Amino acid sequence: MIRLNIGQTIRKSMEKNIIAVLSGKGGTGKTMVSVNLACILPGAAYSDCDVEEPNGHLFFKPTQLSEKNVDILIPKIDREKCTGCTKCVDFCKFNALAYVGKVLVFEEICHYCGGCTIVCPEKAITETNYNIGKIVQGFFERTKVISGFLNVGAISGVPIIKEIHKQIKEERNTVIVDCPPGSSCAVMESIQASDYCILVSEPTIFGAHNLDMVYRLVKLLNKKCGVILNKCDGNYNPSEDYCLENDINIIARIPYDSELSDINGNGKIAVKESDLYRGVFQDIIKEIEKVLS
Repeated sequence: MIRLNIGQTIRKSMEKNIIAVLSGKGGTGKTMVSVNLACILPGAAYSDCDVEEPNGHLFFKPTQLSEKNVDILIPKIDREKCTGCTKCVDFCKFNALAYVGKVLVFEEICHYCGGCTIVCPEKAITETNYNIGKIVQGFFERTKVISGFLNVGAISGVPIIKEIHKQIKEERNTVIVDCPPGSSCAVMESIQASDYCILVSEPTIFGAHNLDMVYRLVKLLNKKCGVILNKCDGNYNPSEDYCLENDINIIARIPYDSELSDINGNGKIAVKESDLYRGVFQDIIKEIEKVLS
């Protein structure tokens, strides 16, 4: 392998943009694309919003780490004021409250909407902090790495993603957002501030189905987008057909390649290890520049 120093080869038109990388399913190469784009862009930041399974830090191995806890507000019952009317229990559609002689709160499944505090006629419900995860920041060479970690069993990573986006707003250069897979609320939260969305897909019928799912989402949110077709092996590619049928810009076709698999499998970054993939990702940046300039 050839270890490369990434030069200042990208035009300044890429500065101060938020580029979200998403896919309809896990395993398509979304994080691989995100990590390499963040690494090749001078001064860019990498933001891992896939808070249930963040793994960008495994490639970057950042240093100078700092942590910030992320808390939510959950109900706290005042037993002296509570009359057992169960209006709060009836209101909660997530069954986070139950009445068995007294009101019980199941913190792990509370969606922290605050509705129970409103409907309580005795004002017996207040709110208290409950930790659901953390944000870890660090640096890999010139790349700032921001990763969210959701605690095991926590119901939703959206509050962590919201906190990550508060930090993204403070960045001066381009931010690459590694989104969760799928089209859930967490994905919508991850891409809502983005200037451009990259959809990563693989050459299978299942891949095309999931590409359709995330494409519909980004169009619903009026986001500019393009597709990277990963693991292309020269055979029939349903995802490519979907792009052609829907007039979606294909940014790049990344081959199914043992060299790239070895680089990723060893937790390394392709643009740092391979002339070929350094060129591939520089070309991807140029394609995105055409849309954003």
